[in-house]
Amino acid sequence: MTGSPRPSATSVRVGQLLEAARAGDRGSLAEIVRELTPLLWHVARAQGLDTEASSDVVQSTWLALLRSLSDIQNPAALTGWLVQVTKREAWRVARARRAERPVDTAVFGDAPDPAPDPEQEAVTADGNRRLWTLLRRLPARCQALLRIVAFVPRPDYAEISAQLGMARGTIGPTRGRCLARLRALLETEGRTP
Repeated sequence: MTGSPRPSATSVRVGQLLEAARAGDRGSLAEIVRELTPLLWHVARAQGLDTEASSDVVQSTWLALLRSLSDIQNPAALTGWLVQVTKREAWRVARARRAERPVDTAVFGDAPDPAPDPEQEAVTADGNRRLWTLLRRLPARCQALLRIVAFVPRPDYAEISAQLGMARGTIGPTRGRCLARLRALLETEGRTP
């Protein structure tokens, strides 16, 4: 007998936290934010946004949740709902950024940059850009899997299995092969970690 797929343990737990948040438990809402922010941040980054824009998108997603807290009919599907809201907001931000016009830099003169240690930030940003460039050369399944396991503190293999359509037992070995491919690309590019 086939039916709708069973929600993962993480989805059920997040759904329970949502129900508690609806009942006024602020700690439950904070736990949802703590649990899902890394995933949502990487969903935004996967849409091609920089760090600052991704942070804004994630913040907008959390505000959308607060506005819709009582409207969500299936609490166990909250993670999927948040992912969709994040994607849509990221797309909107990306469109708006493409429509922006550059400002004449002469208007600002020689204003000092308030960022601390710009040289280190540039080196880090360059390394991150190169890593993301190489990551995009991997197959789509590797890209998705590495984004999840690298940035979600305790990834739930049942959730990964459901999201990526992979058998649970293949997630670890596939991750290992994907990391080996990325390592080989890094070595080929002369940037051994």
